[in-house]
Amino acid sequence: MQTVEKYHAIKVDIDKCMGCTHCMKACPTEAIRVARGVANINANRCVDCGNCLRVCPVDAFYVEEDSLEQLSKYKYKVLLFPAVFIGQFPESYSESSIYEAVLSLGFTHVLEVEQPIHLLIEIIKEQVLQAKNKPLISSFCPAIVRLIQSKYPSLVDNIIRMKAPHDLGAYYAIDLLSKEGIGREEIGIFYASPCSAKMAAVERPLGEEVSVVDGLINMYELYNKVRKVIKKAKKRDSVALRKGLRRDGIVWSLPRGEACHFKGRSMAVDGIHNVVKILERMENNEVPELDFLELRSCDQGCAGGILLTGNRFLTVERLQKRSKRYLIAESSDDHCFNCPAIKEKLKSGPIQPGYVYALDTNRKLALEKLQKVDRILCQLPGIDCGACGAPNCHALAEDMVQGKAKITDCVFLQNRYLNEEKIDLAKATRNLENTWGTNRFDADCNRKGGRNEGF
Repeated sequence: MQTVEKYHAIKVDIDKCMGCTHCMKACPTEAIRVARGVANINANRCVDCGNCLRVCPVDAFYVEEDSLEQLSKYKYKVLLFPAVFIGQFPESYSESSIYEAVLSLGFTHVLEVEQPIHLLIEIIKEQVLQAKNKPLISSFCPAIVRLIQSKYPSLVDNIIRMKAPHDLGAYYAIDLLSKEGIGREEIGIFYASPCSAKMAAVERPLGEEVSVVDGLINMYELYNKVRKVIKKAKKRDSVALRKGLRRDGIVWSLPRGEACHFKGRSMAVDGIHNVVKILERMENNEVPELDFLELRSCDQGCAGGILLTGNRFLTVERLQKRSKRYLIAESSDDHCFNCPAIKEKLKSGPIQPGYVYALDTNRKLALEKLQKVDRILCQLPGIDCGACGAPNCHALAEDMVQGKAKITDCVFLQNRYLNEEKIDLAKATRNLENTWGTNRFDADCNRKGGRNEGF
């Protein structure tokens, strides 16, 4: 069995974390617990969706990234960015000025990952046509792929076996530069990511041994750097740099960017909590007959990525307007680069199920633990307050049968045991401090939370 992915781009700064429950409540996979007043991420359950980073009131979550200083290692520095990067800029900035500003940061070549989008369209249509197990699920969003792998393992065979679009853009760039006689060892491929999930997919891709991308750039940081130099950039035309870019590619990462190619037998769902509901229905065979299912972790697709600075709705509107200035994607026969070879490289290996939600690898023990969970739930109040350091009562019960929590972690039951004199006040205090840390309950008018939220 394939080892469950351990690398994650999202990290917790324990010096900033105030031990609130925002991240824990927002996590769609119940991967976060609070212990000793600090958020802890279960690496097996985390899918790098970034909801924790999005809701944290003190910016305790951050993403690991590569420095632009890496550029010096390569003679030719290629920046790949998705079209949503352009969509963040007000329309007063031309595409050419944005491209020129990016080049002024030290890159020698700039490409949008969706420029050879016709290849993705062809590969997806071919796999859908040949598939016996439908609907096929888009592999575009790494957070969704990992969600299915870990929480809905019975559906992994429905995932399209194709590498990510940034890999396509990288192969495309390498092919273009090789025609100029440039060797692969001289080329550094850097991807500006709109989210933590895609960063994790580059560092430790699923279904393949290693990504063709050499470095990662945080799109939030890149945007800020570009805004500082864009007015100083020369206004040279960048049409040649956007060769092959088509309308379909510009809107590819938006809702129905993929699904629109399948007419009435497709469905598009964005927002990871909405996706969870659809996947649960799909496991229960309650989804209507479809050929293709497009699932996006972020609201409004990549326009809502956690590393974007702009308003997601404005970004969508700008991209839609921009797309109207471009032609519809052509077939690969109309392009001069090595399409057959690139299409072959885009095929990924099978994605193995993770089974990280199993209570035990032994089926008999797993059933016994499941019954024990039910008995524990009868004792818990079912308020789902999160005061125990787990997101809800069911999660606490699961933690208990796994030996990671105890019944007195529930503050309501602990209060009852105090009244019944089953535990003393000192033990009750220690229990609370194990979850929320020492001095957590001292008065502090400057503490973030409640009415001080956001200040």
